[in-house]
Amino acid sequence: MSTESNGLTTISRTVASLAAGVVHTLERAVVGEAQMRTARGNAWEAVCADRARADQRAELDRIVAELTTNRDSRPTS
Repeated sequence: MSTESNGLTTISRTVASLAAGVVHTLERAVVGEAQMRTARGNAWEAVCADRARADQRAELDRIVAELTTNRDSRPTS
């Protein structure tokens, strides 16, 4: 039984490896060499997204602080 199981595992790994190779080749053909997604590209996109979110949070904090200051400085009736 262990030989059958081992054979099926090997076949599954081989099929998965071939499928990954086909997907990689297809992506290269469709999007082109320069547009291939890489780990470095994905990391840079994540850094840019984090910076954009931080900028948005800072802008929102600035607006809230400005509104709070304006509310506190209004004369009371």
